[in-house]
Amino acid sequence: MEELNAKKTHKIQIINRQTTNLSGVSDVISFDEKEVVLETERGMLTIRGDGLHVSRLTLEKGEVDVEGRVDAFQYSDSIAGRGKESSLISRMFR
Repeated sequence: MEELNAKKTHKIQIINRQTTNLSGVSDVISFDEKEVVLETERGMLTIRGDGLHVSRLTLEKGEVDVEGRVDAFQYSDSIAGRGKESSLISRMFR
């Protein structure tokens, strides 16, 4: 339980399904117009939609803004909590 309290708060705010503000983000794994994959304090988060782009990225504060039409959010527990030392290639093959 102490581990959960030590993590930053993860929060998502969606405005008119066009602007998404996120906090508690530790890394941006990949992004394109159809999908944004983020490592958050609570697990991997995949955002799917159309015309997506990362409009603001402040990893020091753990904040990311994504613009574009959002169709779905999907969480997975993989990778969360791992250090920055693992590369994208090593993450893909775990």
